[in-house]
Amino acid sequence: MASIARRNLFHDKVRLAVTLTGIVFSVVLAAIQLGLFLGFTTATSDVIDRSGADLWVVSEGATHLESSVAFTEQQYFRALGTPGVAHVQKQVVQFGRWKRPNGAEESVMLLGFDPSGPMGHPWNVVAGSVDDLNQADTVFVDELYQKKLGVTHLGQQVEIGGFRARVVGFTRGIRTFTTAPTVFTSFKNAQNYFGLREDQTSYLLVQVAPDSSFEAVREALRARLGDVDVHTTPEWSRRQRNYWMFGTGAGVTVLIAAALGLLVGVVVVAQTIYAATVDHIREFGTLKAMGATNAYIYGVILRQALTSGVIGYGVGIAIALVVSFGSLKGSPAILVPPALVLTLFGLTMAMCAAASVVSINKVTRLDPAMVFRG
Repeated sequence: MASIARRNLFHDKVRLAVTLTGIVFSVVLAAIQLGLFLGFTTATSDVIDRSGADLWVVSEGATHLESSVAFTEQQYFRALGTPGVAHVQKQVVQFGRWKRPNGAEESVMLLGFDPSGPMGHPWNVVAGSVDDLNQADTVFVDELYQKKLGVTHLGQQVEIGGFRARVVGFTRGIRTFTTAPTVFTSFKNAQNYFGLREDQTSYLLVQVAPDSSFEAVREALRARLGDVDVHTTPEWSRRQRNYWMFGTGAGVTVLIAAALGLLVGVVVVAQTIYAATVDHIREFGTLKAMGATNAYIYGVILRQALTSGVIGYGVGIAIALVVSFGSLKGSPAILVPPALVLTLFGLTMAMCAAASVVSINKVTRLDPAMVFRG
């Protein structure tokens, strides 16, 4: 069976090349589109996932990170006195205007946190120290957006919302999912940039004591604080991703493109395998006349399809991984983790197996007597 399938497959090199091209195209398109989807979803929720908080206290009805309305600092002291709470930290997240050296303005997402606290810190710091943000009018930006923001060196003076700021650190790989790069600063600096009163904050980040229940502390905070919502970090992260990827329609578009890639692969492979089967229809008739069972012939066709799938998948995923690696130097990133690699392998094999069904149906109706006809 294996020998016949292999000979049929490699007999016509042109048809094999067409089949493999369809599979490679399908795998690369699906991998890149799904990788973009993962890259976008990761970027949307990174600030939440890496915050180090167990619970988030947000304004009532807030649907995503950028939608919280400032509330009074009294909630901070109430949360601090709640049983089971180990740490509470204030945070501000708002969009602001960044003025480039040439006078042009860019939108940035300014994140203000307490540099002395345990939560909300920037990660992958490659220059400067987070402690430097305790100084007045200081910010961290990501290397990926230096050119966009007109930043060339540490210590450079910039302007945010009409207020002076100084770049004291760089991070690496903190990507934005919008056109506004994330800029880290201290909570006090953020209050100044946004004109918030001394007793206002956008969020409260809470760490639960080791011996306390997340759910118990969460319910206690809800009862004690009143007109706010309290979410666990995974729950708030999921809300953030769902809003930006599905609420805005961006994620649906990417998923549809990935599905179309797989559909194109199925059509191309089905057509090619069907044509190859028709070209060898007399050979299959000979096998049936010699006593070969339908199951045996089906196995030959299926093996041809799966062999094509393995070869095409190998080439396609290699190309996708190269593209993914290159994308890490820019924004947005195309993420192709091991789980996606394995998932795509399974999808590719299923696609090729489904494509072979078309050919199998043709052979099912084959009359062995055709071999003896002119």
